[in-house]
Amino acid sequence: MPDIIQLLPDNVANQIAAGEVIQRPASVVKELLENAVDAGADHIQLIIKDSGKTLIQVVDNGSGMSDTDARMSVERHATSKIRKADDLFSIHTMGFRGEAMASIAAIAHLEIKTKRQEDETGTRLYIEGSEVKAQEPDACNNGTAISVKNLFYNVPARRNFLKSDNAEFRHVLEEFQRVALVYPQIRLSLTHNNSIVYKLDDTTLKKRIVDVFGSSLNQKLVPVESGTTMANITGFIGKPEFARKRRGEQYFFVNNRFIKHPYFHHAVLKGYQELLPEGYHPAYFIFFEVPPERVDVNIHPTKTEVNFQDGIALYSVISSMVKAAIGKFNLSPSIDFDTEETMNLRPPKDPSKIPQPGIHIDPDYNPFKNSKGTQKQMDDFRQQRNRENWTQLYKLTTRKENDEPTTEVPGPQTRIESDFGSDRHGGEMLLQVAGRYIASSVKSGLMLVDQNAAHERILYERILKRLERRTQGSQQQLFPQNVTFAADDAAIVQEMLEELKFAGFDIEPLGKNTFVVNGLPDDMDEKEDVESFLDSMLESFKLNQKNLETDRSVNLALSMAGHLAIKAGKPLKPGEMRSLIDSLFACEVPHRSPSGKTTVAIIRPEELNEKFK
Repeated sequence: MPDIIQLLPDNVANQIAAGEVIQRPASVVKELLENAVDAGADHIQLIIKDSGKTLIQVVDNGSGMSDTDARMSVERHATSKIRKADDLFSIHTMGFRGEAMASIAAIAHLEIKTKRQEDETGTRLYIEGSEVKAQEPDACNNGTAISVKNLFYNVPARRNFLKSDNAEFRHVLEEFQRVALVYPQIRLSLTHNNSIVYKLDDTTLKKRIVDVFGSSLNQKLVPVESGTTMANITGFIGKPEFARKRRGEQYFFVNNRFIKHPYFHHAVLKGYQELLPEGYHPAYFIFFEVPPERVDVNIHPTKTEVNFQDGIALYSVISSMVKAAIGKFNLSPSIDFDTEETMNLRPPKDPSKIPQPGIHIDPDYNPFKNSKGTQKQMDDFRQQRNRENWTQLYKLTTRKENDEPTTEVPGPQTRIESDFGSDRHGGEMLLQVAGRYIASSVKSGLMLVDQNAAHERILYERILKRLERRTQGSQQQLFPQNVTFAADDAAIVQEMLEELKFAGFDIEPLGKNTFVVNGLPDDMDEKEDVESFLDSMLESFKLNQKNLETDRSVNLALSMAGHLAIKAGKPLKPGEMRSLIDSLFACEVPHRSPSGKTTVAIIRPEELNEKFK
């Protein structure tokens, strides 16, 4: 019987190893950017086409490589970062495993042009599927330019599992942003399909954060700092009032390396204890400087998971640091004793002249006696007032002949059959309860309608029908507004332009992550802040996209309906309440909101009788 265990060829072994290291175009971007940083570059350019599927190119002005180093760089476990196993516990560079370039060369067409400053000419190396096709001298600039073309060309299964161009581009943006945040002193640029997305100059950390995520973040951040023998911690956290439902801008960096650490994330949230509503997440950018021997980064090929020797102690430090920053920077009312109003609050020159306070009691005082009436008159007055208050408290709104229905919540005039009675408009009265529920008497008892959940259901089905029928309809604005998004949000808007158009938005790209809004959906209040609304809607869209495998149109309808629906506490006129109920029962699923909440409840007579026993 022949032997069955064989040693795999290098090209096959490299393709297998690439499955762990290179999962998508963003993985290539991460490895190449980190190599450029390790080479000492202060100017790095990232150029991609088709979200990296066709081309990923990184050009830097770093130290460059000799022709021998260039050839060795694509071999497995070939690295300039470590020499022995003990070096794993004193790592100061981004990369060290020596697997990235070999993995990239195994699954793409790879071209390297590199030149050291002391050399007269550089070298060009071209590889296809781990096979060197050419290596020759080249008249290139100082530094290194690496081009990765046709990623996964020889692994079609992996290529077929890539997401849409916009989805892959968002992953590329994440990797670019992580490097940009931790190295504000490096000039960086990102070009996608010949369009400049980022062009970042060397600057301070806070300015780099604002440049990456938008100027709106400038007023939302407060600095944090803590120095201990275990670690030096600096960075910024977001003010509680700007927290979001989605985990957005949350970054930990250890020795300039991006990491994910749920334990430390919990420590940050503990610092916000009792300041954030449930389900909301603050932004934070926290940087650790830890002695390399006290942290283990060699856990996973992506190097985003690390172990700390002093993890438990650092948990307390982080939580205390966040609490201190929140308390220090304006998040509780304070008195400014330098203002003009408080400058007059000085003690008198002679304290002996201050009159002592005294208490005077009138033994003949009767609170129920009035100089203008007798005790009986006062009692009669109180009873009359209580009767008037009772009348006001339980006063019901009835329909008048001249009460015109409003068109704020349009819907067909329908009749309710089955359990809800046969005629709701036979002189019934509608009453708004607690600013949230609409009460109406029906054949089977008392009907209560949750105005927010009901309106959400109405809008969801209305928007979904527009998207399915591909019908347009929006109210044009007299003065169009320009709205600027963060790069990842702008990519989502660009991807959804057609759906947004059919949902009622008239939006056109204006370049540089900016869009002009010419029209709004009919259901949207013209007075509402368009930029805030779109930002909140995108947050909900991304949250739904992460939690649910829903169709994009359904996700958009869910997000829009949730933000456009009438909020609890808004007073409604009788015509508005009537139209809301009519529209609700014209829906396909009237008893539940799209988010799963109950819209209608019936309190039967026997339940009411129980209340009065």
